[in-house]
Amino acid sequence: MNDKPERNLGAQPISKLLVELKMTPHDLVAASPQQLTHKMVSRAAKGRWLTPNARAKVLTAFNRATGKNYSFADLFNY
Repeated sequence: MNDKPERNLGAQPISKLLVELKMTPHDLVAASPQQLTHKMVSRAAKGRWLTPNARAKVLTAFNRATGKNYSFADLFNY
């Protein structure tokens, strides 16, 4: 029996938005007012599970980089 939660959740909406807006993970890292790494952004786009704190950092950086007000549901489907 495997009681571990699934960690690979598939491509996330943030990945599609990054492509549509012609943005890179570096754009989010540069816009972030908090400690955010390229690896965290790449993991978010690939669909690897992130902690709620890491998701909040990605969301904040994404909103600052785009100048819009996205929600968790706009970027993540988990």
